[in-house]
Amino acid sequence: MAMQSAPFHQDVADGPKANAYWLQTSDDVRIRVAHWPFAGQVQDNSRGTVFMFPGRTEYVEKYGRTAADFAAIGYEMLSIDWRGQGLADRLIDNPRAGYVRDFSDYQKDIGAFLEAAVELDLPKPWFVVAHSMGGCIGLRAVLEGLPVKAAVFSGPMWGIMMSAAVKPGAWALMRLASTFGFSENFAPSTGADTYVMQQEFDGNTLTNDAGMYNYMRSQVQTYPDLALGGPSLHWLRESIEECAQLHAKPSPALPCLTFMGSDEQIVTQRRVFERMSRWDNGTLEIIPGGQHEVLMESTEVRAKVFAQINEFFDAHR
Repeated sequence: MAMQSAPFHQDVADGPKANAYWLQTSDDVRIRVAHWPFAGQVQDNSRGTVFMFPGRTEYVEKYGRTAADFAAIGYEMLSIDWRGQGLADRLIDNPRAGYVRDFSDYQKDIGAFLEAAVELDLPKPWFVVAHSMGGCIGLRAVLEGLPVKAAVFSGPMWGIMMSAAVKPGAWALMRLASTFGFSENFAPSTGADTYVMQQEFDGNTLTNDAGMYNYMRSQVQTYPDLALGGPSLHWLRESIEECAQLHAKPSPALPCLTFMGSDEQIVTQRRVFERMSRWDNGTLEIIPGGQHEVLMESTEVRAKVFAQINEFFDAHR
């Protein structure tokens, strides 16, 4: 496949040196991937490759420190800007509104991503680590045969938290939006500002670590083109329907380790408990006091999480 060099903002990624590439999907959408090569002295000492599937609003630079954490235990990493976010093609006239035509289109991004992994000859075994929306996309991918040895999920979006009072109105609004042509509008209570720029650290629902919160904030302050605002009504409807369809499916045989913060407020905890209760080869780890961004909590929490991931990968090579 044709892989052209793409920009990568090393100055805000705060991780090992990365190489970024433009990829063209099967439906002609341009996306971006970033590859963090093995940082050791001898390439053959690489222990494999982590496929990092980010969440909604995210971009590859956000995972620079995560790449450093994986490099410390011997792994290369490949991550992605999903269509509609980061530096990938924005799909509608309002570039700040989260949008995907069909949720299944994200699987086309994975198709191009896997072609790049082959082209780059990334060392095996391959593992996937999928956060939030990436956890929804990743669950579909492993059900469809993603060629990895095992999967790790962080705060996976297997259900979207909405209060009982809001849910009926939201469904009505999504139906009206589709009928009357305003489905590209922002979902209620959201707008063009990305979350970390409208929410101060105190009271945020992502992390308990102020340094990590400032890290995320400084990236979009320095490079506003990376930022994405709230979801469109269309994205919201597509994602809810995808979560419902996935919920009805049995769990795959693939070994799985899932992390969720005890204070998770973005994805539906009940759906995570339900899925993991019927994943025979799966383990659920609850992080006491943790919020949505388990991989971006304090140094102490991250050290424990990555030690568990390292042990899990070792068990499933």
